[in-house]
Amino acid sequence: MKKILILLVAFTWVTGSAQSIDVFFEKADVFFNTYVSNGKVAYDALHKDPSKLNDVLKVAEGISVAKSDAENYQAFWINAYNLSVIKGLIDNYPTNSPLDNSGFFDKTTHNIAGKNITLNDIEHKLLRAQFNDARFHFVLVCGAVGCPPLINKAYLPDTLNAQLDTQTKKAINGSFIVVNTKKKRVQVSQIMEWYKGDFTMNGGDEIDFINTYRTEKLEGKYKLSYFPYDWKINKQ
Repeated sequence: MKKILILLVAFTWVTGSAQSIDVFFEKADVFFNTYVSNGKVAYDALHKDPSKLNDVLKVAEGISVAKSDAENYQAFWINAYNLSVIKGLIDNYPTNSPLDNSGFFDKTTHNIAGKNITLNDIEHKLLRAQFNDARFHFVLVCGAVGCPPLINKAYLPDTLNAQLDTQTKKAINGSFIVVNTKKKRVQVSQIMEWYKGDFTMNGGDEIDFINTYRTEKLEGKYKLSYFPYDWKINKQ
């Protein structure tokens, strides 16, 4: 009987955790669909009524997901990062930029999955340090116009790899880079300057990374430079 009770408690805990993360993904998906359009966030509406944002973040507080469960883990923390950025901006709203708020990325903590962590903790310790994947830079949205655009849906474990690829391709074939084929020059976002190691970790250079995802390949030797990052808030 004792063994049965232990197994029953363990089963209840596991299924409860699974249900919680499923609820989180569902609520996150509805939230992004409601408040994000064309990469921009409806901060005015959220400032007036942050209940939906607070609701999904409340669910995130109780989530438990292991790194070994890679798809659930990565999808959860990507969504948690993007939601926490929005929360940080709403808490300081009206604001013109995340950088206008001291400690926005490295001091302000968020209660997520039983941890009090900063945005930098999520990005650098829980994601980048655990998985060698430069595509994170195209889905973690820092609340600024210079970031890759925020999508109006949640990142989900079953579709995560395809979503990572899609957002990386959109950036590499879009405003993330500016190509001058005549002068053999390419300008890219400062993201590739700040995190050069992520884009060259597999032995190639930044151009090799770009060509992996770019439809029109950069043939020959290109001179690489970086355009200034636009830190203005990504507001609708």
